[in-house]
Amino acid sequence: MKKIVATILVLAANSAWACPGYLDQTYRQLHSRDSINLCEAYEGQPMLVVNTASQCGFRGQFGELEELYQTYQDRGLAVVGFASDDFNQEADTEKEAADVCRVNYGVSFTMIAPTPVTGDNANPLFSMIRSQGEGPEWNFYKYVLNPEGALTASFPSRVAPSDEELVDAVESVLKQ
Repeated sequence: MKKIVATILVLAANSAWACPGYLDQTYRQLHSRDSINLCEAYEGQPMLVVNTASQCGFRGQFGELEELYQTYQDRGLAVVGFASDDFNQEADTEKEAADVCRVNYGVSFTMIAPTPVTGDNANPLFSMIRSQGEGPEWNFYKYVLNPEGALTASFPSRVAPSDEELVDAVESVLKQ
């Protein structure tokens, strides 16, 4: 009996998801006192990560991101928007930014309070993305992470969330 229990424990330990450090971070949610740890919330799930700005000309993509999220959330997709003022296009207040996302575009996916996504002060996730030569050059850059947290695809602002290539990249990391 002890051997069976030991074997089960070893198998469980070997199959446990090892969250990468750049995802094992806690962020405050947009216009909220609540925080979210990406590893705890999305353990073993594929993610679409987007740096956003509520006053950017690409803000209409919030609606398409929500549609993508609604289409694929049942297959495990997490969409996480990182509000950022790195390109000087974020609203003056978090309430304003939250209203743009939630009221104007019906966003229900996770939105993170403003955080740096470029330069030496970039948050750990965007530092990892930048280390792979894929850092955002503007707002609404989109990054696909597989269930292990590895970056598998990136798309610039001009590529809409409904673009066939982006959708294919998302589908390639989804649970079957």
